Amino acid sequence: MNTKKTDIENYIADFPEETRAKLQLIREVIQKAAPGATEKISYAIPTFDLKGNLVHFAGYKNHIGFYPGNGGIEAFKEEISSYKSAKGSVQFPLNEPIPIDLVAKITMFRVAQNLEKAALKTKKKTT
Repeated sequence: MNTKKTDIENYIADFPEETRAKLQLIREVIQKAAPGATEKISYAIPTFDLKGNLVHFAGYKNHIGFYPGNGGIEAFKEEISSYKSAKGSVQFPLNEPIPIDLVAKITMFRVAQNLEKAALKTKKKTT
């Protein structure tokens, strides 16, 4: 049995218990929303990859950062309007529940974007 922790597990382990639980929850939501994605550390934070970077997340003192890129933020700007956000990121305060349905919807949107982009690249190569 392999008991070696993954890079993401090591990343999460460095946070206080409450933050660890929320980081693990986001990780599980992303895993379910993007079952074909692989995990890695990129830009020094947990990253899911599916034919390119899909989404990233990170823990901070007062919030969890979720990074679905500009497309993911723009497509859900109404739903994330109550959170602090920027061009490619949104902050979920630690003193509030993580909006898991929203994280799942954004992740699934990004899966569709990445698969569409990959299909277009493949189509261009064959023509």
